[in-house]
Amino acid sequence: MICGKIHAVDAIDRQILAELQRDGRQSLTDLAARVRLTVSPCHRRLRDLERAGIISGYRAVIDPPAAGFGFQTLVFVTMREATRDAIAAFETGAAAIPHVIDAQRLFGEPDYLLRVVAADLDHFQRIYDEQLSALPGVQRLNTTLVMRTIVDDRPLPL
Repeated sequence: MICGKIHAVDAIDRQILAELQRDGRQSLTDLAARVRLTVSPCHRRLRDLERAGIISGYRAVIDPPAAGFGFQTLVFVTMREATRDAIAAFETGAAAIPHVIDAQRLFGEPDYLLRVVAADLDHFQRIYDEQLSALPGVQRLNTTLVMRTIVDDRPLPL
């Protein structure tokens, strides 16, 4: 979005987005060929998608176990109170913990869902004891161990 206006995404923009989700490292020349445009209009559309915030960035997708984070948990957080200050303090604190790789505010109970990675159970226990349990405004933490990830970081169905 730019200035509160929705950017119109047409079929060609959707093709560009789908191609970039499939392979974000492809050259502009390859991208243009795949969406059947010349390089200049493809580049212009790509810049427009970036400026509009539809493309919010580029990154490498890293396999957590291969990087030493073979232990994942889902932590459900129930807050003591839902005041503006309590929510802001909790969200700032959760965002500052590097091992929290995904955090979502939920409607109803619980209030938040955090996805946390660690090397192993002992490492997670330290994160839990020293960081998660110290987050401001927390009434209760419930943790579920992830047995296996089935779908992760799936591209949007464009």
